[in-house]
Amino acid sequence: MKTTFNHNRIMAICLPALVLLLISCGNKSKAPAADSTATAEHHEENIVELTKAQYQTVNIQTGTVTLRELSGSIKVNGMLDVPPQQTVSISMPYGGILRNTTLLEGYWVKKGQIIARMEHPDYIQLQQDYLEAKSQLGYLSLEFARQQELSAENVTSRKTFQKTEADHRSLQIKLEALKQKLQLMNINVQKLEKGTILRSIPVVTPISGYVTRVNANIGKFVSPNEAMFQIVDTEHLHAEITVFEKDIPRLKIGRKVRFILSSETKERTATIHLIGREIDSDRTIRVHCHLDREDREMMPGTYLKAWIETGAAEVPSLPENAIVMDGGKQYIFLQEPGDDDHYHFSRVEVKTGVSEGGYTEVMLPSAVDADTARVVISGAADLLAKMNSGDEEGHGH
Repeated sequence: MKTTFNHNRIMAICLPALVLLLISCGNKSKAPAADSTATAEHHEENIVELTKAQYQTVNIQTGTVTLRELSGSIKVNGMLDVPPQQTVSISMPYGGILRNTTLLEGYWVKKGQIIARMEHPDYIQLQQDYLEAKSQLGYLSLEFARQQELSAENVTSRKTFQKTEADHRSLQIKLEALKQKLQLMNINVQKLEKGTILRSIPVVTPISGYVTRVNANIGKFVSPNEAMFQIVDTEHLHAEITVFEKDIPRLKIGRKVRFILSSETKERTATIHLIGREIDSDRTIRVHCHLDREDREMMPGTYLKAWIETGAAEVPSLPENAIVMDGGKQYIFLQEPGDDDHYHFSRVEVKTGVSEGGYTEVMLPSAVDADTARVVISGAADLLAKMNSGDEEGHGH
């Protein structure tokens, strides 16, 4: 009885261990099969199969990657601007009260046009001082000539002649200074010398252009050098564009720039005139471009999109229709070996470069032989649609 009991006890201990060992071995033998199924599914998800009828309906056409000369371009942003010398702030060197102006923002004015009038007692005093100095100089000139003759004949002392000469010279300097001040105030000295004293003085624009700011109103006291108006000459606008640091080596003075204003749809052209020599904190530089055709109606500050032409180069390319977009990535389809009744196509992700004339530069993965690969150049969109519809059916199932 004791022997039988020990035998049963040994079997009770070994049997569960044996079952666990068998289960473990079974799981290990099944693992590779699961992996191969996953691999097959991953491979199949990038393959499209068409029947002969489907192939003929879609009208698939294939071709090869070819070298083609494409002109590259850099897409940038910018704005219209004017050179500093074409923007003028109108002010007066002497303070006064603005008595008259008809200017409004948007008015066009011509160089030399009177755009306002100002008044102040000091203006009248300055004209009076000039006329008095002019009169005194006339008398002192005669006295200087008389003293010069007397000094030559030793009739008068040398000291008296020198004082008369100094007074004459001092008055000449004072008169010239007053004349320059009057000219700064746009007062015609020749008319003043005829006795015409102006109560109000004219404010004259030094350039032609559009009025972009009006900072004063009638009756306001305007301090010396306070800007009353701003005028911009829009006939010399330029495109100021921003280029990232990585694209600087592709820039060259004289290259063409195509741009579209944010308020328009038509394309305009410009030429690179200056390239900035300092990189900003956002790793960009400023590029100054002259417009090929100036337009007075364009407004400074208008934003624009531009494309800088960087020259042509031979690059591997495909027709634009051969490249499809899916999930934010770009793909092409390659025809794989098949039979008379079934056609297989594999989807391959690619990188693209410049585009021109219906062709796009492509960078193929290293596993694809560009010389022998048969690329779908017509019908790629249909293949992608079939692939996506197949995915949806698989997910639904």
